[in-house]
Amino acid sequence: MAKKKRPESDAVTSTRGVSSIEEAKAWMGARGITEIECAVPDLAGVGRGKIMPVSKFLSSPVMNLPLSVFFQTISGDYPPYDNLVDSVVVDSDLVMEPDFSTLAIVPWATDPTAQIIHDAYHRDGRPVELAPRQVLKNVVELYAKKGWKAVVAPEIEFYLVEPNVDADYPLKPPIGRSGRPEIGRQSYSIQAVNEFDALFEDMYDYSEAQGLEIDTLIHEDGAAQMEINLLHGDPIALADQVFLFKRTIREAALAHKIYATFMAKPIADEPGSAMHIHQSIVDAQTGKNIFSDKDGDPTPEFFSFIAGQQRYLPAVMSILAPYVNSYRRLTRDSMAPINVQWGYDNRTAGLRVPPSTPAARRVENRVPSSDANPYLVIAASLACGYLGLVEGLRPTEPLEADAKGLDFELPRGLLEAVAALQHSEEIATVLGPSFVKTYTAVKQTEFDTFMRVISPWEREYLLLNV
Repeated sequence: MAKKKRPESDAVTSTRGVSSIEEAKAWMGARGITEIECAVPDLAGVGRGKIMPVSKFLSSPVMNLPLSVFFQTISGDYPPYDNLVDSVVVDSDLVMEPDFSTLAIVPWATDPTAQIIHDAYHRDGRPVELAPRQVLKNVVELYAKKGWKAVVAPEIEFYLVEPNVDADYPLKPPIGRSGRPEIGRQSYSIQAVNEFDALFEDMYDYSEAQGLEIDTLIHEDGAAQMEINLLHGDPIALADQVFLFKRTIREAALAHKIYATFMAKPIADEPGSAMHIHQSIVDAQTGKNIFSDKDGDPTPEFFSFIAGQQRYLPAVMSILAPYVNSYRRLTRDSMAPINVQWGYDNRTAGLRVPPSTPAARRVENRVPSSDANPYLVIAASLACGYLGLVEGLRPTEPLEADAKGLDFELPRGLLEAVAALQHSEEIATVLGPSFVKTYTAVKQTEFDTFMRVISPWEREYLLLNV
């Protein structure tokens, strides 16, 4: 059935998203847009693409980028293409088609500018299986074939820090309106957030202009560490919002001569930053939460979803914690989880079931770090739950004690995590074998790059002692 078009007036006044090139023309014309940023998220969650005049975009909204954008490491290197992809094919152009539902303004731009997210396709029309947005779409489709619809709500933690132009120097908290840097622990402090009111006013203005739906802003445990919670909704739409929000808060911070960082562990003696994912599954027809029965009690599906997370999250750890730095967050003496135990309102466990009504029953995955690609994190987490559902798995008993006193159940480092992903046939079936093969090659190359750097610790303790 053809998609029903909205009245043109609705499309023009919409803050975010239209449904066609015709509506996009009217939308941009009403705002005097002169340029548009066309982006596709790569494996790291970095936007790759082109900036072009609106006239060029409207005449030909499809752009070309080489397949290699999905092989690039965070440092700009590429893995060896042997046994991975043909060296000619990797530099051949893909077709990037805009998703008009993502059209929004770029509120910090000097000139009237719009932005739009693209999807990647091969020349024969097949979706590019390596593209993170497509990986998530494939997982969402698996749920749809079962008559289910996933609902997610991300929580993203980040730090504000002083500008750091020399990577050899440690990061420091920024100076707030009081003229003093933050010290100590200020968890949930409203006054500590108020130190950066002007920055957060810009962040809210920028977010509202783009149609990003922020639920709450809180101060986390670390010095100038904040958390943003987004309203729950469709996995692809929420991944898009996280993708855009990371850039939004960076731009708002830069306007105030501050850096915002989503590094998992940016400061040695401060807590790490997470990207917690709240997840529930509803019946696609009725909209009812399949985790609760008619009496409001948890269902077998609820427990199977948890069991799937318990069994398969270690296999996708290199997606949830994608860099060497990510594993510095996951220590026994921090609030970050070290295992896949689960419990009711137990924040020491990797999987927490928050207090809720039966209709809002959900599972919070507390393992991912904030440096991860939101498309891949949500895809991987939902994939684990999906496998638990279709395999009818059963979880362990809920944990009431401190999970930190138990053994590590998650990989302790990047290479161990990469090996776990390579050896999971079940995860490869859900996320795609070509994606897994490429992703693990990129992560191995990033590790090789890291190993070429000599750290201060090595100079401090090995230089004259060995």
